[in-house]
Amino acid sequence: MAAFTGRMGALSLGWFALCLGVAVAVDRGNFKTCEQSAFCKRQRAMKAGQSPYRALLDTLELSDSRVTLQLINDNNKVHLLLELYRLQGNMTRVKINELKPLKPRFEVPDVLIADPPTEPLSVVSRDENGVVLSLGDEARRLIVSAQPFRLDIVEGPQVLLSLNSRGLLAFEHLRPRKDTQAEVPEKTEDAATTEQPVVEKAPDGGSEDDNQPGLWEETFKSHTDSKPNGPTSISLDFSLPGVEHVYGIPEHADNLKLKSTDGGDPYRLYNLDVFQYELYNPMALYGAVPVLLSHNAQRTMGIFWFNAAETWVDISSNTAGKTVFGKMLDYVQGASETPQTDIRWISESGIIDVFIMLGPKPADVFTQYASLTGTQSFPPLSALAYHQCRWNYNDQEDVRAVNQGFDEHDIPCDFIWLDIEHTDGKRYFTWDPSKFPKPLEMLQDLTDKRRKMVAIVDPHIKVDSGYKIHSELRSKNLYVKNKDGADYEGWCWPGNAGYPDFIRPDTRAWWASMFAYDQYEGSTENLYTWNDMNEPSVFNGPEVTMHKDAVHGAWEHRDLHNLYGFYVQMATAEGLIQRSEGKERPFVLTRAFFAGSQRYGAVWTGDNAAEWDHLKISIPMCLNLNLVGISFCGADVGGFFKSPSTELLVRWYQAGAYQPFFRAHAHMDTPRREPWLFGPENTALIREAILQRYALLPYWYQLFYHAYLTGQPIMRPLWVEYPGDASTFAMDDQYLLGRDLLVHPVTEEGARGITAYLPGQGEVWYDVHTFQKHNGAQNLYIPVTISSIPVFQHGGSIIPKKLRIRRSSSCMENDPYTFIVALSPQRTAEGELYIDDGHTFSYRTEKKFIHRRLTFANNTLTSRNLALDSQFSTPSWIERVVILGAQKPNKVTLRMDGAESSLDFEFDTAMSVLTLRKPGMNVGADWSILLQ
Repeated sequence: MAAFTGRMGALSLGWFALCLGVAVAVDRGNFKTCEQSAFCKRQRAMKAGQSPYRALLDTLELSDSRVTLQLINDNNKVHLLLELYRLQGNMTRVKINELKPLKPRFEVPDVLIADPPTEPLSVVSRDENGVVLSLGDEARRLIVSAQPFRLDIVEGPQVLLSLNSRGLLAFEHLRPRKDTQAEVPEKTEDAATTEQPVVEKAPDGGSEDDNQPGLWEETFKSHTDSKPNGPTSISLDFSLPGVEHVYGIPEHADNLKLKSTDGGDPYRLYNLDVFQYELYNPMALYGAVPVLLSHNAQRTMGIFWFNAAETWVDISSNTAGKTVFGKMLDYVQGASETPQTDIRWISESGIIDVFIMLGPKPADVFTQYASLTGTQSFPPLSALAYHQCRWNYNDQEDVRAVNQGFDEHDIPCDFIWLDIEHTDGKRYFTWDPSKFPKPLEMLQDLTDKRRKMVAIVDPHIKVDSGYKIHSELRSKNLYVKNKDGADYEGWCWPGNAGYPDFIRPDTRAWWASMFAYDQYEGSTENLYTWNDMNEPSVFNGPEVTMHKDAVHGAWEHRDLHNLYGFYVQMATAEGLIQRSEGKERPFVLTRAFFAGSQRYGAVWTGDNAAEWDHLKISIPMCLNLNLVGISFCGADVGGFFKSPSTELLVRWYQAGAYQPFFRAHAHMDTPRREPWLFGPENTALIREAILQRYALLPYWYQLFYHAYLTGQPIMRPLWVEYPGDASTFAMDDQYLLGRDLLVHPVTEEGARGITAYLPGQGEVWYDVHTFQKHNGAQNLYIPVTISSIPVFQHGGSIIPKKLRIRRSSSCMENDPYTFIVALSPQRTAEGELYIDDGHTFSYRTEKKFIHRRLTFANNTLTSRNLALDSQFSTPSWIERVVILGAQKPNKVTLRMDGAESSLDFEFDTAMSVLTLRKPGMNVGADWSILLQ
């Protein structure tokens, strides 16, 4: 849901405009550019050149876990401490902090799942110019150059990555303001080693005027940031030789491949409530994950800039802007310029703490990052089904009618959602006594249909002494404070609101306790939660968010802004777990997020619009989220703002059915758009898209289980599976689900055809609708109609489906399975099947699950148990096996429990499709089917 922006004096006018549904593009004047952000402007004014920083090699100390040495800025004599760690799993960690800061600088807590295990570093060689350290592998070295300070990670003769090669390291040290500090005594010989600088220097080493704008105070529009600690920003540059393609650093409404920022603003990472965001620009949006991936045909690497303050990322490339023809001309003319991408990170406060993930394969980088911040949470199965939402369903009768409408039109649905209007005057954890007087009755109606509900719980709390939540927060002193020590208050949906200090563990524990059934009156186990507005959104705050000089205990909000939404979702998820005494898996959707948010639930792309370009951008936005660990991602189907044409709505349902989070949502002032409101033909098209989603739920569930186990993304750019195929590196209009489904949604208005790229020389792909076989390594033109959803199954895969679609996923729990076996001339066909109870943690606590490997080799299809010590059974059986690319057998034999029996089959000669009907095995049993 969006906020409006403007001064408090214009609050009522802005609110009135919003409630009338006035949807205009974002007012960019409400959000800073780099030029308007004092620290970004100051840092970006630095020019690449020789760094003033020098490594003091005689301070080097080597322990079992790390190497430390001091750096000195030769311009101002400030000493920094450099820490180097070799981490298990082919990672390197680099930390830089002040050697003796006036006070501690913020270091991000709670995001890493543990202290990363280290491996010994050893000194290979050293002289007056530098030190060479071993990174384990004989060919892999970390080279520390002394003057100017520089780090290089090399493998054999190849430089993989360089730090400070452009001399853009800058570390604004904490210091008292000149016009308030006591006069510094003149240096004597006895004081020669003092680290108190005599002359302050700017990031570029020039003289610094403490009175220049933005150092100790900064004003943007009507808001003044007091900056009590003065300038504290940090910066570091990274060079990636041989790299042209970089990805990640969500959230931005932009292409998958990140662009050069030369001549424009850097990419900004600062969680903000942006009203109807623009596309294809580097403006900050709701979430921030400071992880960037680089890729070329030889190697994939990652950079995790571990900082939660406002951050800007500059990207430059020596091939940016060159056309394909230009690159070809370079080749013909014998140009020897090696492609290189340079990255510069700039953060307002904190320390430099960076994890360098060295791959070398894409899967290795995902594993490395998951080892740091955790994997995607494993959601209830129902959360992977279809969700119906709008701002707002009017009352209980409206919910009942929508619930009934899905049954009347034979459309499955698992969740109905309620936005802010369901509450009593925007007091969260309550119900409107007139519109929702009997929430338990409403929730029971959904339970009777085996459906569920999600209700919104936002982190802005109405200041009202009669409101229990507010009274407890105030009495327990759990609110964020303003710079003067009083409770911080700002305007949001309820009017004047306080903001719980979720950075505090006791605040999170209290918040979690509020989800108990005896605290959250009217809640039941089939009510789940949506955290919106948790950037946090403050309508009358600077850039529609919290003042940076607000206080969280010892820290300013500026230090940890991008963590706020992470903590809200963490506390909410813990509350849903606790209410069931640790038995039930939670489902929590969040708008704001940070690195590690994947551990707590799902993310959506925020307040999009009913426009074709917004449909297109949902694909790269979710792909970039998947690349940095957040697999449970989707976009509002149909667009939140404005009203989609029926064609756009149908196409969006078709695309959304093949994205991990599948929810329709709409602004309160748009016409109603439940799936059956657009005529019988469009209802049938939308129904078909949703039916395809439900048929694939066994595959989706298996993908989420793997993401939970391994950290591998669910929705993947093609280059992840085809890392040597350069034609895939910038492709973001199609993608893979796992390894085995290729999806190319139709996103052009009036499309009569699309061109899909089917990768893999010598490989084959099968149209999932027609079973037509196509060769890999080709661009395939596909004629489309309004009913087309181009999806292909990879030859060499086995995908489980359920083809008896019912009103909800819970109703299908014990239904039979169909296996689609797609044969390949190049490789054995393999797949997996994962089953558990769909909603509890018993898969983890009691090993109650089924996990089986399906293999087709030597004309035999086999099911093998992958979890010999698991304890789970199901009545589900196998009602159909479809083998694509088959030859007609003389007979088909089932072998099971030491016995053999013949199976009936059908063979389509024209399509080479073999169908075995009702073989009848339990899906949890060992069996094999032999084609003879």
